[in-house]
Amino acid sequence: MIAVVAMSPVAAGFLLAGVAVVVLAGVGLLKLNTPYARIHAAGKASPVAFLIAGVGASIDLGWSGAARLAVAGVALLITLPLAVHLLFRAVHRTEPQYDPPQDVLRPVADTTDDI
Repeated sequence: MIAVVAMSPVAAGFLLAGVAVVVLAGVGLLKLNTPYARIHAAGKASPVAFLIAGVGASIDLGWSGAARLAVAGVALLITLPLAVHLLFRAVHRTEPQYDPPQDVLRPVADTTDDI
């Protein structure tokens, strides 16, 4: 027989907020055109969603569960930027058609001679 355990409303709210962030990231993955934008959407949303859902889960799990989730959250925050950087680098090396042809933010050098 399976026991049913009720979740506190605050914890459920945090979990639903984390799910909402994941759903928005999924919409971003479907709507964005370039691989850079897709990786950016997924790379920014996943740690935020995990931390929000982790706060909700730690409310119900107690101190030992919260400590385990904190360790997992720190590991995620340390390793995810490196993983996203490596994905960007792989896309940059293998998909040249997605690179912008020129840097529109760099000022154009003045090539006229005033002699």
